[in-house]
Amino acid sequence: MSDQNQTQNEIDAHLATQKSRRRLWLIGGAVAVVAIAAAIVIPIVVQNSALEAAGEGAEELIPLTIADTAQSDFQDAIIEVGRENGLDLTFVNFDDPYLPNTALVEGEVDGNSFQHVAWLSQFNKENDTDITPVFSTVISAWGLFSEDLDSADSIPEGGKIAVPDDPANFSRALFILQTAGVIEVDENAGVFPTEEDITSNPRGVELVRIAHESVQTSYSDPTISAVVIATDDFDPALEITSDDAIVLEDSSATTSSPYVIVVATTADRADDPAWALLEKTYRDERVVQALEEEKRGEATIVELPVDDLRAALAELVAQ
Repeated sequence: MSDQNQTQNEIDAHLATQKSRRRLWLIGGAVAVVAIAAAIVIPIVVQNSALEAAGEGAEELIPLTIADTAQSDFQDAIIEVGRENGLDLTFVNFDDPYLPNTALVEGEVDGNSFQHVAWLSQFNKENDTDITPVFSTVISAWGLFSEDLDSADSIPEGGKIAVPDDPANFSRALFILQTAGVIEVDENAGVFPTEEDITSNPRGVELVRIAHESVQTSYSDPTISAVVIATDDFDPALEITSDDAIVLEDSSATTSSPYVIVVATTADRADDPAWALLEKTYRDERVVQALEEEKRGEATIVELPVDDLRAALAELVAQ
C-alpha cells in the first residue's frame, strides 16, 4: 500500500469512528471530545459541539469541521460562541502536524487552524496544493531558551541546540540564533535559509533537528545546551514565560509576518460565507480571553487583511 493510501485510510477510519460516536453522544447533549485509540499509527482527538437531538433550529446551523493539532479549552470557547453565530463546529485534532493539511486536501475536513503562512507555503510547494488563508488568528512568541544558561555567550564550544526539523520552523530558528549572535546567516538566503546558508558559526554549535512537537522535551536534556521553540509549546507545569528567554523573537516585526497562524481552506472553498462567521467567532472577546488563558499570554492576536496573507503566501511559495 502506498504512503498516500495508508494516510487516507487512517483519516477515513478515524472520521468514520468520529461520526459513529458523535451520533451516540448527541443523544445525551454532551460536548463530544473523542479520543480515538485504534490500532493505527496516528491517534486523533475529535471535539464537537453539543447539538441536542431534538434541539429546535439545530438544522439551521452550518456544519463546519476544522482540523487542528491539540484539543484545548480554547476550542471549547470557539464551539460555544460559534453556535451563537450559526455554526455547528467540530474540531478534529491530529497528533501528526502534516495530517491537518492532508485531511483538508482529501476533503475530510472543511478547513484547519494550526499553521503559520511559512509552514503552509512549504506544504503547498512540496505537494502542489492550493490551500489558502481565510483569516489570521495569532502569532506565538518564539525564543532561545536554556535550563542552565542565562546568555547566548554562555553556550559552550560545540554545544548542542535543539531546533525544529521542518523547513519553515528550522529557518525561523536560524534567524533567532542569528539575533542571539550564535551564528550568521547569508543575507541573500531569503525567508527559508538552510544549514548550508550559515556563513559563520564561531563556536561550532551543533543544531539538533527534532520534530517540532518534541523540541520542548529537550529543554531538560543535560546533553542539550539550549532549545529554540515557541514559549507556549512548553508544558505549563514548567511555568516558562517569554521573560525566561535568552533571546526572544520580535513578534511585531515585519520579518515575523510569515509566522502568523491562519485559518485555511482549499481555494475552491475560500469564498464560503461560513468563514466570515468563523472569523467573527474568533474575534469574540470570550474566545480571545480563552486564547489568552490557554496560551498564558504567550500568543498575540493578529488581524491582517486576507489579501496580504495570500500575497505573502504566493511570494513564499515562489521562493
